[in-house]
Amino acid sequence: MNIPMKSSKPLNRQSILSINQQFVQEPKTSQTIQSLNDRKSSSIAPGRVSIRNPDICQSNHCNQHSMPSSPPTPTISSKPCPVLINPIQKGQKFSLAPAEKLGKIQVRLGWNVTNPACDVDVSAFLLNHTGKVIGDAWFVFYGQEKSPDGSTVFFMDQSDDREVISIDFTKLNPHVTKIVFVLTIHEALEKHLNFSMLKDAYIRIINPIDHTELVSFKMKEYYSNVISMMIGELYQYNHTWKFNAIGNGVLRDLSGLCKLYGVQVI
Repeated sequence: MNIPMKSSKPLNRQSILSINQQFVQEPKTSQTIQSLNDRKSSSIAPGRVSIRNPDICQSNHCNQHSMPSSPPTPTISSKPCPVLINPIQKGQKFSLAPAEKLGKIQVRLGWNVTNPACDVDVSAFLLNHTGKVIGDAWFVFYGQEKSPDGSTVFFMDQSDDREVISIDFTKLNPHVTKIVFVLTIHEALEKHLNFSMLKDAYIRIINPIDHTELVSFKMKEYYSNVISMMIGELYQYNHTWKFNAIGNGVLRDLSGLCKLYGVQVI
């Protein structure tokens, strides 16, 4: 993996399970993905009461990293789903605005769980026309809270939703033509967890100026053979940004998703 960061050795693929409490001070590189699953920001979303210990990579091409001890299972409280104003169905597409007129939006996501062991997180992959990231640092999640161009920022929500990705299209790299939003379950493979243990999962796009909802999608299908869910995506078509309600998943953890979207994971 070829991303600038304050480190000295490459991480191995297992390190993806060790990032959940890294305190991010600046945009991280894709190597941060190698120590992913044991880091949570101190800004815990409502209902998330346990914080995992940091296990921070110390290298530029992380190849070796010890597996941390299993953290305690967080307690996830139920949250009511906000009223969705402009919902669309799975497979539907919605035009937002011409690329030159679209300013800032917030992509706000929420869910509830039927199994308290399910600890769900949001990632956004910034892709080019080939469906791959434009570079290893071009995905955003709780361990890498800002894209290299500063356009796309992750943060925990403290009100109606659980996690938020804000996007400033005036800063977005012109090579980015699609942004995919993914929900993943922490340690799903190890703990035998899957998306049949979730409910009320939704994504909504908000105008941050007047807080109006532009479009939203609430999932109705929850699969037992899925541990990562592509809930929705933004994509550019004929110079217009559109939202696509996907609601389909894969049997891949976050490391597997990185490989799917072209992030180099050693």
